[in-house]
Amino acid sequence: MMKYFMTDNQVIHEEEKLQDGVWVRMISPTQEECEEIADVLNVDIDDIKAALDEEESSRIELQDGYTLILVDVPTTEIRHDKQSYTTIPLGIILTQDVIVTVCTEDTPVLKNFVINRVKEFSTKKRLRFVYQILYRTATIYQTNLRIIDKRRTEIEERIGQHTEDVDLIDLHELESTLVYFATSLRANGVVLDRLTRYKRLEQYPEDTELLGDVIVENQQAIEMTSIYRDIINGTRELMSSVIDNRLNNVMKYLTSITIVMAIPTVISGIYGMNVDERWMPFANTPHGFLLICVLTLLICIITMLILRKKKML
Repeated sequence: MMKYFMTDNQVIHEEEKLQDGVWVRMISPTQEECEEIADVLNVDIDDIKAALDEEESSRIELQDGYTLILVDVPTTEIRHDKQSYTTIPLGIILTQDVIVTVCTEDTPVLKNFVINRVKEFSTKKRLRFVYQILYRTATIYQTNLRIIDKRRTEIEERIGQHTEDVDLIDLHELESTLVYFATSLRANGVVLDRLTRYKRLEQYPEDTELLGDVIVENQQAIEMTSIYRDIINGTRELMSSVIDNRLNNVMKYLTSITIVMAIPTVISGIYGMNVDERWMPFANTPHGFLLICVLTLLICIITMLILRKKKML
């Protein structure tokens, strides 16, 4: 899908054709759409299709007549029947008169621009538009990171009550997401560092200040990712320790029960041996069976008291 947008007096509207000052928004474009833009803007079609490859890394390339900027933006996906977060490439192509964005999905990074919720937004100020996109990317990263930490907190609150193996799996998925985020944010940081030395297009003083804000927000997202990864590691270790402790307690209780139950088994085994009754205590005593049962019960009770004192029960 490919659409053209332009702002007039900071109000965005859709255009019917390509012209100067237009923002070309391409979402999972077809081969024909890529070829059309490549021919009209004199852009290498491989640069247009670069963002369609999920394995593409963030970078900035200066070409003849245009600049390619590739960054990773956060998005959601369904993983194991649950909503999870991941990153996908977003391609930004800057020419002298037009800006083109290419992505495989309708990313939330660009939605606020389409619905006119970004202040001082103009498709004609292309470099500022790029910085605004990167700023939105960093803030969405931070929002997603807070949601991830909230999910971790919910899992942590269940520790000691209803902890299950699925919680360990969920923690692993959250940790994997943070790994993706950390890798993407560091790569985006390299792109931002190169943009500080970008002199091809005119920059206004406000643009330089905005770029500084983007760098700060991106660095803050990197630090948040590192902190949340450390916290998740601690939570996972705590959960593993709790589960291991529960298993140890179960084994301790089973061992204690086995010891207590072994006493009647040993006594009944001794009295069940085929020997002369003269050598068996209580063999000819009235109510001998009852006495043996009472004695066995007393031995079991004493054993249980000893085990309880040793905190085995």
